[in-house]
Amino acid sequence: MRGFRGQKDEVGMTKAIAGGAEKQIPFGNDKQGKDKPNQNAGVPPLRSAPVGMTAGGAGSQGNDNAAKLERLQKILAAAGIASRRKAEEIILAGRVQVNGTTIAELGTKHDPGRDHIRVDGKLLKGPERQRYYMLNKPRGYVTTLDDPQKRATVMDLMGRDSKHGAKAGPHGDRVRLYPVGRLDYLSEGLLLMTNDGELANSLSKAAAGVEKTYLVKVSGVPPDAGLEQIRRGIVIDRGRLDEVRAGRRDRIVTAPAKVEMVRGGDNPWYEVTLTEGRNRQLRKMFEEIGHHVEKIRRIGYGALRLDVPPGEFRELTMGEVMALERAAKGKKVVPKKKLPEFAQLKRPAKKALRAVLDASRKGKSRYGR
Repeated sequence: MRGFRGQKDEVGMTKAIAGGAEKQIPFGNDKQGKDKPNQNAGVPPLRSAPVGMTAGGAGSQGNDNAAKLERLQKILAAAGIASRRKAEEIILAGRVQVNGTTIAELGTKHDPGRDHIRVDGKLLKGPERQRYYMLNKPRGYVTTLDDPQKRATVMDLMGRDSKHGAKAGPHGDRVRLYPVGRLDYLSEGLLLMTNDGELANSLSKAAAGVEKTYLVKVSGVPPDAGLEQIRRGIVIDRGRLDEVRAGRRDRIVTAPAKVEMVRGGDNPWYEVTLTEGRNRQLRKMFEEIGHHVEKIRRIGYGALRLDVPPGEFRELTMGEVMALERAAKGKKVVPKKKLPEFAQLKRPAKKALRAVLDASRKGKSRYGR
């Protein structure tokens, strides 16, 4: 599993295979003149390769070295310097040096275990340990690293100076985290936070079909025909009249969804499971059948179920990370049958209890509340 392997090779040495024998070859020039000091003593020469090429030659020797080479922006992101996109900007600005040579173009590959990589003169300490967290995002927080409008962000909840969580968060000087996907400003619930960009990208791809489960409160009672439309797939984002391509307006048909009533009443709650994550998708789906969404709480992501209080977080177990990796590859994962407390609806007030029970008798409530 990614993040649990260490670097085993010694810095400053590389392996070469010639005539079937293996030998150690030191980096650097052993023939330095005695009268001219070597300013780069102990610094290995630049070993980089353009995209599609290796730095190790041909045959098995090239394949052995190529396996260790990574794009420079990926190395910076893994070390917690910045996101991969920001790392590209840092490289283009000429702020990165590899073995004493300034790199100002994208596409070069390097060995993070052997090459000396500096950003603004500071030597990289190596890749961060990959971390994975479940956060219960409250309403009123923006799912972004930094908000231009200065609204509270999920980073405030994960920060070391967080006043909202029960314990100081890891985001900051120890590890740089990013949200996986988004929950809008008024939505709440399960949000994954990680510094594993590869897994985050895999989980976010619609092709993976990772199931996300939500509790949705709707204004008014939708007709059965409308709910059936959502189950089969419904047209959203029909496009404006002036947004025409190939003689027709843009439109999006959602993937089939699971919809089940969990509490009846004048404003019922539904459990909805999606396999994609379009912008404001749940709100748009119910608006298409004439009903406004009042509340959204995400309670499931793959095999995970929300089990921490609002504003708090916990680190995932190794088994949970492995289940996410399986889900990202499109493999089936099964959540626990018993829902944790924070993945359930609260008991209704006594005044509304009778009305809810009467409405629940008409439909099957999964929670029995």
